[in-house]
Amino acid sequence: MKINIYYGGRGLLDDPTLYVLNKMEEVLKELRVTVERINIYEHKNEIATLPQTMKDADGIILATTVEWLGIGGYMQQFLDACWLYGDKEKIKVTYMQPIVMSTTYGEREGEMTLANAWEILGGLPCAGLCGYVEDLVTFEMNEDYTVIIEKKAENLYRTISQKIKNLPTSNQAVKRSISRTPQLELTPQESEQLSKYVSDDSYVKKQKEDIEELASMFKDMLGKNPQPQDAFMKDFQRHFTPQHDFAARYLFMIDGMKEPLFIAVKDDKLEISYGKQENIDVIAKLSDQVLESIVEGRMTFQRAFMTGEMTAKGNFKTLRMLDTMFNFV
Repeated sequence: MKINIYYGGRGLLDDPTLYVLNKMEEVLKELRVTVERINIYEHKNEIATLPQTMKDADGIILATTVEWLGIGGYMQQFLDACWLYGDKEKIKVTYMQPIVMSTTYGEREGEMTLANAWEILGGLPCAGLCGYVEDLVTFEMNEDYTVIIEKKAENLYRTISQKIKNLPTSNQAVKRSISRTPQLELTPQESEQLSKYVSDDSYVKKQKEDIEELASMFKDMLGKNPQPQDAFMKDFQRHFTPQHDFAARYLFMIDGMKEPLFIAVKDDKLEISYGKQENIDVIAKLSDQVLESIVEGRMTFQRAFMTGEMTAKGNFKTLRMLDTMFNFV
């Protein structure tokens, strides 16, 4: 028989859970059980692969310490990995005993959380052990507590060796009838391979870089459509009304277009192009839909600015001249 112990605490010297686990290991080894302890905090960069380590285990112990609230991040990540990458067929026949010690409030809730999680995963929970420890030395010196811990280890051995069944629970019924969390239909081998990829920081980083590169490429492709740019330029040229003794430089930042629209006016001369320019009098920002409404005569620059569909900064007297120079109505 083999039992794996997954410890979700931080490994502190005064952690009461470690004392409990040491006592249980002694009893299990006397019963000729192979015990392997896995400290999750030592594998924090590869937690996604840990569910694969229970392949040859007949039972497991999930042990953690409540230091302020809940079962702790390491144990929660391990349970998440079991849900995402664990071999569900193996979990179905694996017994689990929850061990939760606390130095504050919440040990019973922690034990219940582990038991509920294992049932939802489809596993077989055993009677667990939980307790509040105010002083570790006093706890270790109490012989009655030691007997309780040893009995729990013996009960785990007996449950696994005799394959004792549990009564049906609502958690299992809910999982079958209500829980519809989408999961990938993968073989155990594919799950193991995927969990290794997930735990590989360099692989995940490379995937993110590839996605960002593709997103940038498609964004550039969308922004390089010349048709709306040419159309806007022709509209401004066609509706230009020269103003005597007037000069201004405008820059329109148009959502959906890679380059801003630049318009320079000096008396009867009009310069219009796409690209960044310096010494701008008015910088306006609007969407291509709003600009299209303006050039089609359904809206004016002044109205777009007043309604907030266009924002602008610079000389507002120069901004108001847009409707005078370009009469699209």
